[in-house]
Amino acid sequence: MPKLREVTKGSRFSGDLRGTRILVTGGSGFIGSHIIDLLVAAGCDEIVAVDNMVRGRPENLGDALGSGRVRLVQGDIRDRALMDTLVKGTDVVFHQAALRITQCASEPRHAFEVMATATFNLLESCVEAGVAKVVMASSASVYGMAEAFPTTEKHHPYDNRTLYGAAKSFGEGLLRSFNDMYGLDYVALRYFNAYGPRMDLTGRYTEVMVRWMQRLAEGQSPIVFGDGLQTMDLVHVRDIAQANILSATSSATDVVLNVGTGVETSLVDLAGHLTRIMGRDGTPLLHEAERAVNPVPRRLCDTRLAKDLIGFEAEIGAAEGLADLVAWWQDESRSDHLRRALA
Repeated sequence: MPKLREVTKGSRFSGDLRGTRILVTGGSGFIGSHIIDLLVAAGCDEIVAVDNMVRGRPENLGDALGSGRVRLVQGDIRDRALMDTLVKGTDVVFHQAALRITQCASEPRHAFEVMATATFNLLESCVEAGVAKVVMASSASVYGMAEAFPTTEKHHPYDNRTLYGAAKSFGEGLLRSFNDMYGLDYVALRYFNAYGPRMDLTGRYTEVMVRWMQRLAEGQSPIVFGDGLQTMDLVHVRDIAQANILSATSSATDVVLNVGTGVETSLVDLAGHLTRIMGRDGTPLLHEAERAVNPVPRRLCDTRLAKDLIGFEAEIGAAEGLADLVAWWQDESRSDHLRRALA
């Protein structure tokens, strides 16, 4: 275990990413691959993506691998020896690797090993290697059924009832502790409802988009459970990636920030966007009885702190972002990958 040292507050890493060495866990996944796209554009000298390829795909890295500055390592973040090797000599770590929320519920011990133990080990490795900054993916799931809207970062985490949300809260707590004990600089980002190209086709909160696109493509009506007034704060993956870059290059440290748009989109609104984009305008919705187990029925992000501390404002609205998603999905629908995922 690293020795405690006198802590100097304030980020030791700020500004230009050119010439840096970066590690991205979950690097060939949905969000990690988009972060890598921006890191390549920023002129990083070497970018290492580590991924166990359960949710990630080499295809997600596309042109990034062709740059000659990205190296994809197939490995498990629970492999301490591997992670020690990858962290050594790294300037900034973007920790994106995680299990999906449904897998956390079905395999809780595995989830703890990946989401909690492996995160602890990674942070310990970062301290030992002298990493300048960690940017970690957290989630709005920590809020559970929020009591106030828009929801600020000061909202308590005690209504969360998912293991996924609990693990994300624990990860945030580890970061605070490591900052106090060892001076490890960090920013944690609570993503709201992420969507866009390369997204998880079986995600609990975004699966509805995939199912609706499939039904609309087949000339069927989207199925809405209940009245359709449940809302999400949809934030496009490219905006999320930009928030990660801003977190790394800003002077902000020892802080947790929301990443969202501050705009609610109901399921009815979402269906309307998709029907128009897919040329099915006027397709009626098929309402069915509300499910007994309902995910969080409302999400609305307070965006002010992220704007104040790192200058982040989401730029992609729902109409533009969903058009981007549909174009990607239509391309993916021609591939065996999507057909297998929907089987």
